[in-house]
Amino acid sequence: MTKILLLSDTHGYIDNDILKYVKQADEVWHAGDIGDLKVTDAIKALKPLKAVYGNIDDAKIRGEFPEHNRFMCEDIDVWITHIGGYPPKYNARVYSAIKQNPPRIFICGHSHILKVMPDKKLNLIHMNPGAVGKHGFHKARTMLRFTIDGKKIENLEVIEFDKRY
Repeated sequence: MTKILLLSDTHGYIDNDILKYVKQADEVWHAGDIGDLKVTDAIKALKPLKAVYGNIDDAKIRGEFPEHNRFMCEDIDVWITHIGGYPPKYNARVYSAIKQNPPRIFICGHSHILKVMPDKKLNLIHMNPGAVGKHGFHKARTMLRFTIDGKKIENLEVIEFDKRY
């Protein structure tokens, strides 16, 4: 069993409240708009990290992280990208690839809107953890955590922090 912490849109912000949850995870996945490598450095100092860059990320971050990160976690095929859209209206840049070879979990950030929803047509779960940083229009700061046990995705939990101000 692997305990996952999923976050996005930190926009350069990391604090002890976030790091408390990082310490409880086996792996941390970041869906882009990192904002500053100090965020990913702080996470990597504690746990393994899989991440992608987002539209606000500079050349330094883009040099360290890919636009798309597709990998296996136990028996689950995972695809993380920053701008991916939602079922059934995926972003044009990923639509044909996701339709041809859908992952079991498709993760994106960008919207700052927490959303977990099935795509029954493609038999996948779409996840967007919302935004945990303090920049943007979101009112609540959110992350997701869940476990992967073989082929099972379980124990999904929303972590919500006080309003961003």
